[in-house]
Amino acid sequence: MITLLYLIIFNSTLLCEGAKNSVYTNPCIEFNELNTQIRDNLIEETEAKLKMDKILPKVEEYFRNNNKDTKEYSEKTWIFPVKNYNKDFIGGKNGNGFVPNKYNYYNGNKHGGHSAHDIFVFDKDFDSIDDLTKKDIEIVSLSGGIVVALEEKWDIESELRGGIYIWIYDPFTKMLFYYAHNKELFVKLCQIVKPGDLIAYMGRTGLNAYKKRSPTHLHLGSLKVYEKGKIKPFNIYKQLIKIKKLSSEN
Repeated sequence: MITLLYLIIFNSTLLCEGAKNSVYTNPCIEFNELNTQIRDNLIEETEAKLKMDKILPKVEEYFRNNNKDTKEYSEKTWIFPVKNYNKDFIGGKNGNGFVPNKYNYYNGNKHGGHSAHDIFVFDKDFDSIDDLTKKDIEIVSLSGGIVVALEEKWDIESELRGGIYIWIYDPFTKMLFYYAHNKELFVKLCQIVKPGDLIAYMGRTGLNAYKKRSPTHLHLGSLKVYEKGKIKPFNIYKQLIKIKKLSSEN
């Protein structure tokens, strides 16, 4: 009897130790932590790429296992990311605001270039309220995907360029989308989204975006994901000028 009791206690201890050593970490949390390290220039590019190459397949698996909507969202289903606005409000001329030269995701907050399109709005008094509707300006998800990184707080002493931001990974097109300078977020880490889902209110957060010289806008970054942790700028201007506008009547 004593021997049997000893075996039960011994096996229970082993099970507890095994559970302790195999704690499950959500891959989106892993991505967010790595993204923060990259953002703050706390990790070397080579090491970051190795980690990214391991994390993204796990993110995709998590997405497949938790996505209740089995529909695959191709580029044809994309929605213009600023509600009540369209291609006419994209900065620059014919998409030339997208300047990938010298941009490197792994340079974090110190990156060069401008791997993004800025979408401007009517906001003459810089209060992040639409001059026409007198309401907050809604940012919606361009694509389907999963929220893999975000920052919910920002203050004017911070040197963070993106301010309050969201990174969404789209497994369907292998794209990373970056929504920056927001005022308030409506998504959480690991949340699965579809095209047109409300994700934020437009704001003026970020090192330069809050200054009066900067018109209120969404900074929409777009990157393509490849093997071995390679992440490169990918210009989606041709898609942006074709996709559906979401208005208050929709």
